[in-house]
Amino acid sequence: MKSLVDTLRELVAQVGEVVDAVHREGLVAAASDADQAVALELLGRLGRRVDAVAIEVVSEVTTRSESVVREERLTARLGCRSVSELVQRTTRLGPQTVGRLERAARATRRGRSVFSGEFEPAALPAMREALLDGEVGLDGVLAVAEPLSSLVSGVSREALLVADQVLATEARGQGPDGAPPPCADLLKVQARVWAVVLDQDGAEPRERQALLKRALTLGPARDGLVPIQGRLLPEVAAQLQRIFDASLSPKVAGDGVRFVEADASDAPAPHDDRRRPQQQHDAFAGALAAAAVSGELPTIGGAAPTLVVSVRSEDLESGRGWAHTEGTDEPLSLTAARHIGCAGVVQRVTLGDNGRILRLGTEERVFNRYQRRAIALRDGGCIIPGCGEPAGWCEIHHVTGHALGGPGP
Repeated sequence: MKSLVDTLRELVAQVGEVVDAVHREGLVAAASDADQAVALELLGRLGRRVDAVAIEVVSEVTTRSESVVREERLTARLGCRSVSELVQRTTRLGPQTVGRLERAARATRRGRSVFSGEFEPAALPAMREALLDGEVGLDGVLAVAEPLSSLVSGVSREALLVADQVLATEARGQGPDGAPPPCADLLKVQARVWAVVLDQDGAEPRERQALLKRALTLGPARDGLVPIQGRLLPEVAAQLQRIFDASLSPKVAGDGVRFVEADASDAPAPHDDRRRPQQQHDAFAGALAAAAVSGELPTIGGAAPTLVVSVRSEDLESGRGWAHTEGTDEPLSLTAARHIGCAGVVQRVTLGDNGRILRLGTEERVFNRYQRRAIALRDGGCIIPGCGEPAGWCEIHHVTGHALGGPGP
């Protein structure tokens, strides 16, 4: 009988020859549309078979690395600290993928009895058989194992085996509804339904754990970007997703607010070449800005939470230099400062060489409320001939004409 290594070496050589022929002869580009779909199905079948062997090997490596005597562990004999390190070094996979292999191995691994040495059933025996038969791969096993793993301590073994059997049958495409084999995401939805039904404790224990683990942190700025990490509660994530959906829907993208030149108000909207993560970032920024001006948030120093960006006037005029904002040491570009100033208000502050504030200007765009009342009292209305707009409207009504050299209010 051939050894495991000899068998796999032959397989690698055969697969290598086939793959080389595919690339050398251009078979992918020459295949028809129907053949492309069939090729994907066959590659998926092949991948599931490889996943089954990889998970089985990881299971055996884990078993041989569990001895209480360090020198007897397989990982220690090969100079590795853990199973994860050994798998990473030998397969060249990343730690996330190796972690997924280990979780799948725990769900499908058959342990040995201490007394008889015989194999014991796996945690999910039906899913193990589906894995060995090539009906599910790594993603499919985890789609079932992760939702059901939280039920081990609160659900009877018999109920867990029923869920395992039903889900394995669905994964094979042999369910009572006659549906074809589902993808991993649909299989995970079904597993979650089983987890909810079988969970006798309800949502309270899980909710308590979720409340303890919720988090949101901002990392240190690097290369002009601030990493964000954390875990959102489901309702918070759902609300954020709804904000994304509302901000990025096709209707908003075509009919929403956009900035145009003064003489191009009827021009079509420019092409949006942002990727989805970039769009979600901008939608999140818009939601934060809307929340800040909503009046519903607590105030800071008697005012709404306001983003303050400072830039030297000579830098802004020359187009060279940096702007700065409160809360981070990372400098901003002048373009960002202009954008924020356009959407907000500009307040001019004159500082002396020693940092003393010499003059503090108004933060209003044109005139503050006291100046507007004084102008209305002085002029009685708009001084442009033929304009009958009320004085209170003049600042907005004639802002374009005033900017182009008109008399203005």
